[in-house]
Amino acid sequence: MPTIPILTIRNLSAVFPNENGGLHALDNISFDVHPREFVCVLGPSGSGKTTLLRILAGLISPTSGSFMFGHGEPPSTGMVFQQANLMPWRTVIENIKLPLEVKQVTETDARLKAREMIELVGLQGFEDSLPRDLSGGMAQRVAIARALIHDPDLLLLDEPFGSLDAITRERMWNELSHIWQMRQKTVVMVTHSINESLFLADRVLVFTQRPGKVKLDLKVDLPRPRGDDIRYTPQFGKLARKLRSAIE
Repeated sequence: MPTIPILTIRNLSAVFPNENGGLHALDNISFDVHPREFVCVLGPSGSGKTTLLRILAGLISPTSGSFMFGHGEPPSTGMVFQQANLMPWRTVIENIKLPLEVKQVTETDARLKAREMIELVGLQGFEDSLPRDLSGGMAQRVAIARALIHDPDLLLLDEPFGSLDAITRERMWNELSHIWQMRQKTVVMVTHSINESLFLADRVLVFTQRPGKVKLDLKVDLPRPRGDDIRYTPQFGKLARKLRSAIE
């Protein structure tokens, strides 16, 4: 990994005001993320994982602490949520090219780029389909393509497969792993799944119960590219036990 982080987080805390003196979501979080690194944030519900992503996306501000980016300026970010949040009246290609429309890219260039994204996520033949005609996994592929179309420096994923059934979810691990291998984006992904984090990530950060703190920063020394069989290897099992122990 390069020595200069793309993202440096130091002593980050977040408290939300309420009638009980404040909800303490994050407590003194510190870690680095390097360019092209895939980092998963794992932990129980309510441990501040989504709050962290929203801070990194610039949607909310931390109460204290700091985060800065390697080149000084905030990076461009793409974000994918648990629900695909597609516009129901727009086709697949129209949903994907929306960020380029906002940037006032020409229609010709936007459609060309959108078709490139459609090929990347394996949705050829569904360009003119509406969201109501897509499966959950296909809808999330559209959301991922939409998040990638403006070539962001940082991709933020908030449990993007959490609402999918188990078989579709595992299939999407392979899809996302393939997309990451092709694009080599820097990724921070929130998940509740130990297997998902190990299949996808270079590192896994385990958060404690609220207020969230970093309890474990685990390097995932599994070879890439990763196929389904890797989940049945002794090394995968050893890492899974370390994560489970940290969560419990």
